[in-house]
Amino acid sequence: MTGANTEITHKRVLTIALPIVLSNATVPILGAVDTGVVGQMGEAAPIGAVGIGAVILAAFYWLFGFLRMGTTGLAAQARGAGDWAETGALLVRGLLLAFAAGTVFTIAQAAVFRGAFALAPASAEVESLARGYLQIRIWGAPATIALYAVTGWLIAVERTRGVFLLQVWMNGLNIVLDLWFVLGLGWGVEGVAIATLIAEWTGLVLGLYLCRDAFAGDQWRDWARVFDPARLKRMMQVNGDIMVRSLLMTGSFTTFLFIGSGVGDVNLAANQILLQFVEITAIALDGFAFSAEALVGGAIGAKTRQRVRRASIVTAQWGVGGAVLLGIAFATGGPALIDLMSTSPEVREAGRVFLIWAVAMPVLSVASWIFDGIYIGATWTRDMRWAMLQSVAAYVAALLLLVPAFGNHGLWASLLVLNIARGVTLGLRYPRLEAQVGV
Repeated sequence: MTGANTEITHKRVLTIALPIVLSNATVPILGAVDTGVVGQMGEAAPIGAVGIGAVILAAFYWLFGFLRMGTTGLAAQARGAGDWAETGALLVRGLLLAFAAGTVFTIAQAAVFRGAFALAPASAEVESLARGYLQIRIWGAPATIALYAVTGWLIAVERTRGVFLLQVWMNGLNIVLDLWFVLGLGWGVEGVAIATLIAEWTGLVLGLYLCRDAFAGDQWRDWARVFDPARLKRMMQVNGDIMVRSLLMTGSFTTFLFIGSGVGDVNLAANQILLQFVEITAIALDGFAFSAEALVGGAIGAKTRQRVRRASIVTAQWGVGGAVLLGIAFATGGPALIDLMSTSPEVREAGRVFLIWAVAMPVLSVASWIFDGIYIGATWTRDMRWAMLQSVAAYVAALLLLVPAFGNHGLWASLLVLNIARGVTLGLRYPRLEAQVGV
C-alpha cells in the first residue's frame, strides 16, 4: 500500500467521483431485469413475490449501511495519518462485524420473515413464493453486509474504479444467471434468488481481492490491534451515530411516501415519476459526496487544516456544478421524460405542474450531500446526528403547515425544507470542524 497523495486537485475529485456515479447507475438496471425476467412467466404473483422479497431484504440490509460510511471515514483518516496497520485493521473489524451480523440474521430468519409479512401482508400465493425467495437469499446475508465494509474501504483508499468493477461484476453476473436460470432452466422465482446469491458471494470474493493490500502484511491478524477496546469503542460510536441519522432520514422519506398516498391517484402517480428524478440526483451527487469522504478523511488524518478546506471547496464546486446541470436537464428534458414514463394525459399534466420541485431539488439540496460527505470523512457523526434531528423537526413543522394549505405542492416543499435544513445545520457547524483540525 502506497502513501496517500497529498495534492487535492479537480482531477483527483473526478477520479473518485465518476466511477461511483457509473456504479450507482447500474443498480436500477438489475431491478428492471429481475422484474422483466419473472414477468415472462405470464403471472402476477412471481413479480410481486420478487418485489416484496427484495424490499424486505433491502430494508434489513440497509440497517447496516452505517458500515460503509463509518469504514470510509475511519480508514481515510488512518490512511491520511500514514497508519497503514490501522487502515488494514479497520477493514478486518468491519468484516468481522458484518459476518457476525449476517450469521445472526440467518439464524433468526424465521422470526424476521414472520415480522416482515405481518407488516406487509400479501396474498397466500405471493407470500409463499416470497418465502421461498427469501429462504434462498438469506444465505447471502454475511456476504452482502460484508460488502458494505469492502466498498467503504475501497472509497477510503480512493479505489472507486474497484467499486465500479465490483458493481458491474455482480449486476452483470446476476443478469446473466437470471436469464439462464429463469428463462432457460425454468426455475422461476427460486432461480432469481439463486442468481443473486451467487452474485453476492462471488462479489465478496472479488471485493476481498481488490482489498488485497489490507492483507499484505500482518496487520490484519494483529488481534490486539483489531480488538483494541478504544478503537472498537470509537468505531461503534461513529457507526451508532450514522445509524440514528440514517433512520431519521429514511423515516422522513417514508413519511413523504405515506402522506403522498393521500393526495389523489393522479398526483400520486406523478410523484412516483418525479421521484425518479430525485433518484437520478442521488446517483450523480453521491459521487462528489464520496469524494469529500475520502479527501476530507485523509486531510483530517494528516491534521492539515488547509487540505480539509481545499477538499471541501473542490468537492463542493463540482457538486454545485453537477447540481446546476441536473436542474437545467430536468427543466428542459423533464416533460419528455414524464411522457416516456406515463401515457396518461392526467398524469402527464400533473407531472408538469410539479416538475418545478424536481428542478429545484438538486440545486437547493446539494449542500446537504456535500456536507454529509465532509462530516463522514471527518467522522463528526455526533454533529451529523444532531443536525439531522434539527432538520427533521423543521421538516415536520413544514408538513404540518404546508400540506394542509398547499396539498401536493406543500408536500414537495416540505421535502425541500428537509434538505435545505440539513445543509444549513451542517454548514453552521463547519467552521468549528475546520478550526479543530491541526494547523
